[in-house]
Amino acid sequence: MDKERKLLRTTRIPVRWGDMDAYGHLNNTLYFRFFEQARVEWIEQMGYPVRSEATSGPVIINADCTFLIPVNYPATAEVRLFGGKPGRSSVMTWYELRVEGDDRLYAEGAAKVVWMDVQTGKSVPLPEPVRALFQPDA
Repeated sequence: MDKERKLLRTTRIPVRWGDMDAYGHLNNTLYFRFFEQARVEWIEQMGYPVRSEATSGPVIINADCTFLIPVNYPATAEVRLFGGKPGRSSVMTWYELRVEGDDRLYAEGAAKVVWMDVQTGKSVPLPEPVRALFQPDA
């Protein structure tokens, strides 16, 4: 992961029995959902509702996940969301997934977030409050 990253949010999500796949592991699609939940909570805590009626907001243009250790029920996933130095309209985010009570890294991922004008579908500059999070004194 990028050395110039900042912890933005930690989210805890209970793993449900129905989240398991045929092998008894957390289904791989849920890792992306857990990363998404942390990202949405972070954006909304800054005052930007992630809703269809918003005029602008974040979209991701890529996402990846490296699965390191299977997560099994019962567990509470702890997702740590980090952000990097912002560009004009985007910011790189990284994710670490651990199981509460266990220091091991179960999965790690990344997603590039781009701020978009909903009507045009084109990128727009990041809102100043988002950019300000990455200033040295923030």
